[in-house]
Amino acid sequence: MYIGQGIVRQDGRLKVTGGARYAAEFDVPGCLHAVLVQSTIPAGAITGYDTAQAERMPGVVAIITHQNAGALNQHKAAQQTVTHPFLQDGRIVYNGQHVAVAVADTFERAEAAASAVRVRYAPSEAVTVMDESALSRAYKPKQFQNGEKSPDVSRGDEDAAFAGAPVRVEATYETPVEHHNPMEPHATIAMWRGDTVAVWTSTQGISGVQETLASAFGLPKESVTVVCPYVGGGFGCKGNTWPPATIAALAARHVGRPVKLVVTRPQMFTSNGYRPKTIQKIRLGAGRDGRLLSIRHDGFSQMSDPMLGEFSEPVGVVTQMAYSCRNVAVTHRVVPVNQGLPTYMRAPGESSGMFALESAMDEMAHALRMDPLAFRLANYAERDEQKDKPFASKGLRECYSRAADRFGWRQRNPTPGSMRDGRILVGWGMATSTYPTNRRPCHARIVVRSDGTVLVQSGVQDLGTGTYTIMAQCAADRLGVDIARVSAQLGDSRFPQGPVSGGSATAASVLPAIEAAADALLARLAALAALDPHFAQVPPADIRLDGFDLTAPGRRVPVLQVMARAGLHTVDAEGSSAPGDAYKAHSCHSFGAQFAEIRIDPDFGTIRVSRIVSCFEVGRLLNARTGRSQLLGGIVFGIGMALQEETLVDRATGRIVNSNIADYHVPVNADVPDIEVMTVDAPDLATGALGAKGAGELPMVGVAPAIANAVFHATGRRVRKLPIRVEDVLA
Repeated sequence: MYIGQGIVRQDGRLKVTGGARYAAEFDVPGCLHAVLVQSTIPAGAITGYDTAQAERMPGVVAIITHQNAGALNQHKAAQQTVTHPFLQDGRIVYNGQHVAVAVADTFERAEAAASAVRVRYAPSEAVTVMDESALSRAYKPKQFQNGEKSPDVSRGDEDAAFAGAPVRVEATYETPVEHHNPMEPHATIAMWRGDTVAVWTSTQGISGVQETLASAFGLPKESVTVVCPYVGGGFGCKGNTWPPATIAALAARHVGRPVKLVVTRPQMFTSNGYRPKTIQKIRLGAGRDGRLLSIRHDGFSQMSDPMLGEFSEPVGVVTQMAYSCRNVAVTHRVVPVNQGLPTYMRAPGESSGMFALESAMDEMAHALRMDPLAFRLANYAERDEQKDKPFASKGLRECYSRAADRFGWRQRNPTPGSMRDGRILVGWGMATSTYPTNRRPCHARIVVRSDGTVLVQSGVQDLGTGTYTIMAQCAADRLGVDIARVSAQLGDSRFPQGPVSGGSATAASVLPAIEAAADALLARLAALAALDPHFAQVPPADIRLDGFDLTAPGRRVPVLQVMARAGLHTVDAEGSSAPGDAYKAHSCHSFGAQFAEIRIDPDFGTIRVSRIVSCFEVGRLLNARTGRSQLLGGIVFGIGMALQEETLVDRATGRIVNSNIADYHVPVNADVPDIEVMTVDAPDLATGALGAKGAGELPMVGVAPAIANAVFHATGRRVRKLPIRVEDVLA
C-alpha cells in the first residue's frame, strides 16, 4: 500500500531544478506584455484620460481603457463568483482599482507607458476603514456561504439564559485585514485563435477560469482552454477568477496578439481579495459547575461596494457546533467600505472566528478558576447540536489528551505571570481547532500505455500540497502496480473536470474519482480479455492489475499481451465521484488541539513563540511526508496571524501603505519555533472509502488564540485584537 507512506513528491525534482513551469514562464511566440494602471482615489468617477504621451512611447502597442476595451458579459458563471472585470465603466469604488492597461513589446516599456497614463477624476465621499463607527452601515449578507446557509441561527433562548447565568463573560474581539502574499503572484498569458482563447494562468480552479472567461466573452466553455500545471501558492487568493486574468484575455483580443500580464507585488494587495477585517462581539454565560448555559456570537466583517460582489467572513459557523450548549445565537453582518472585494483566505471564517471564541472560552475558564482544557472537556459536544446530527467522526478527545501529555500541560501553574525562565515571562495557552470536511464532484481518467506505464489525469490543481503524488499513490494502489510506473497529469481544462482547490477538499474529491476510473479500467481490460478466446476463461471478478498481469486463480494474463492482441497502444477509462449521503446524515468536520508556549521580555515587550505541540484528527493521512508539511505550514500561518500580519490603510486616501513584503510582515525562519505535530489515526469512512479529511486549513485554526491565551497567562493582560504588539504587553 502506497497510501499513508511518506512518498517523495513526484514533482519535487522539477521544482528544485527549475523544470516546473509556472504561468508566466510559458514561451508563447510573439507575446506582448501588459501592465495595469490603478486608481489613486477611493471613490468617484473617471472624467477622462490623457494617454497621448504613453501611446507615443517606444514599443507601445495599445493603452486600453473602459472607453475602448469593448463590452464583456457581467452575469455570474455557474461555478464561482465572477468578480467585476473592470474597464467596463468609469465608476471608482476603491483606491487601486484597475482603470487601464498598457500593452507593449517588453515589460519595461509597458511599465513605463502605464506610469505615463494620466487619469482625471471627480472624487466623491468615501469610507475607507471599518471600525466601530462604521458598524451603522452593516447589513445582512444576501449570499452567505454561497447561499447554502443562513447568516443567522439560534437555538433555545440565549437572552434569558445569559441574563440568568451566575458567571458571565462579554467582550469584543478584532482581527485585521490580511493579504495572502504567495510567492508566485497572479499571472496570465492569453492567446486568441479566432473565437477560441487559451490562457496559462495561476489559479486554484482551472474549471472556474474556463467558465468565467467563457461567460465574460460569450463563448462555449469548450472554446476556452486553461493551463496551470503548477501554482506557487494560493491560500485562497487564486480561488476566484480575478480581474487581471479577464483583462489579460481582453487585452489579447484587443491587440490581436498573445499578451502576458503579471501582477506586481503592490498590485497583489488590490487585485485579488484579502481576509476582511472582523469585529466580533461574544458573550458567554456559565454555571459555577463550568457548564455553558449560553453563547452569543455577533460577527461583523468588512465588505466592498456591492458593485464588486459580496463576501461575508463566516466567523460564527464554528460557534454553532463547537461546544455543547442549549442556548446559542449567531449572527453575521457585512459592512461596506471603499476597499476591494474580500475573499477566502486560509481557513476562512474558522481562523478569525475561533480567535474570538477560543479567547472568550479562556476568559470564562479564568473567571470560573477552571483549567482551560478541563473547561473545554466539560462542554465537549458529542454531536452537532445545531444540526442535530452525529459527527461523521470526531477524535478531539484523543487530540486533547495526546497534545496535552506531550506538551506537559499538567505542570502549568494557572496563575498569570507565575512562570518564568530567569527574568523572561513564560506563558502557556491552548485552543481547539476544527474545520469542515469538504468534498466536491470530480472526474478522472486513467490510461495504460503499451510501454507498461500508467497515466492518471484530472482537471484539478496542485497548490504545492502534493496532489501529483497522492494521485499516483491512489492509482498505484487501486491497480496494484509499482508507483514508479505511474505518473499524474493535472492543471489542464482538457482533462476530465475537477473542482476548485479550496476548502481543503482536493484530496477527498479527486482520489475517489481516480478509484472509480481505476475500477472502470480494470473492467475494460477484463472485457478485452473476455473477447479473446486465448483469455476467455478468466473470471472478470478475479481480474486485477498486478505488475500489469491480469490475475485469476491459477493463471496470470499479461495485460500488455491482451492489449497487443487487440491491436491497442493504450487503454483508458474515466470515472467520477461526488459527495455521498454522509453529508445528509452527519456533521462532517476535522478536529485538533493546539498548545503554545511563549516567552516575553518584560522590559522590551518582545514576544517569541518558543514551542508548539499540536495533534490533529484528519482521518487517514494520505502521505505522511506531504501531510506533515501541510500541518506545519498551517501552524506557521497561524503564528503570522497572531503576531505579525496586518494590512494598513491610510484612512484619508484609502491607499494600502504596506503593500510589499518588507513592510507586510510574515513569519521567517527565526520566528518559527520547535513545532511538534501528531495525528490521530481515525479514518472517516462515512464520508469516503479512503477515510481522508482535508489537512490544509485545519492546522491554522486555533493557533492565534492559543498564543493570545499564552500571552494572558504570561502577563495577565488580555489582548483581544490581532496582531498582538509589543505595546499590548508592556506595563
